[in-house]
Amino acid sequence: MSARAWAELLRLPALFTVPGDVLAGAAAVSGRTGPRTLLAAGSSLCLYEAGMALNDWADREEDAAERPHRPLPSGRISPAAALTAAGALTAAGLALAARAGRPALAVATPLAATVWAYDLVLKRTPAGPVAMAAARGLDLLLGAAATRPGPDTVRRALPSAALLGTHTLALTAVSRHETTGGAALPPLAALATTGTLGLLLSHALPAARATTTARPGPPPGAARPWAGPDRRPVRRPLGTVLTAVYTALAARPYLHAALNPSPPLTQRAVGGGIRATIPLQAALCARAGAPAAALCTAALAPLAARFSRKVSVT
Repeated sequence: MSARAWAELLRLPALFTVPGDVLAGAAAVSGRTGPRTLLAAGSSLCLYEAGMALNDWADREEDAAERPHRPLPSGRISPAAALTAAGALTAAGLALAARAGRPALAVATPLAATVWAYDLVLKRTPAGPVAMAAARGLDLLLGAAATRPGPDTVRRALPSAALLGTHTLALTAVSRHETTGGAALPPLAALATTGTLGLLLSHALPAARATTTARPGPPPGAARPWAGPDRRPVRRPLGTVLTAVYTALAARPYLHAALNPSPPLTQRAVGGGIRATIPLQAALCARAGAPAAALCTAALAPLAARFSRKVSVT
């Protein structure tokens, strides 16, 4: 079993799309990360990779017919090893969440259950995309619960989780046709979803602390560089740029797949949607008033693009 085979099984380039979930969740409730946030990020990474290994274990017979080059059907990794890895990574993810505190574990547990339910039961049902969207949303809430647990944590982080989950819902609907093609409606719907999310991020998403922290306004008659309390000037241009990057990165391959829903273009649309998750997470961080987290998240995008040239993200 080679290192490359495990990199393919675990979709290592897609791993760069995971830390932004936790950072966006942390930004939604406080904007300040700490040791518990890092533990939540470790938990998120483990649970994500558990899902990757379990996905190929569950799809091993289908992959033998449609993707014989994948690690399990090609014999480079045994099914038993993949299933063992999925179980070990799940246990590690829950252990890290427990170290981050009971609120984090309370979110990580249904997250792990959703991952296993999706791979083993729900993937080929109409509930599949919804389950995947729920997993992404829970991943963001994991970062929020670990960073600042409290009675209003879910309420404050839920808008960001809903936007991220909606993107994932549309992406997953497209991915269901990546080996067969022939379906123009899912990428067309994903294209419309991307445009809608871009508009919401540009105009409607409030800052996390906009109603809780007052900032002094400018002198009478002076230009007002922010709208509302605690909207720092840096927040708007950074969020606007990241939103534009997200929209462009996702919209173009979705459009191509809608015009020509062949398997190669559908697979490119899925890959583009996965990579677009990073600027979306960064935009959520920026809109919540965490520019440092936004920039750190955005910095993962070129790494994901670089490694995806060597290992497929789908």
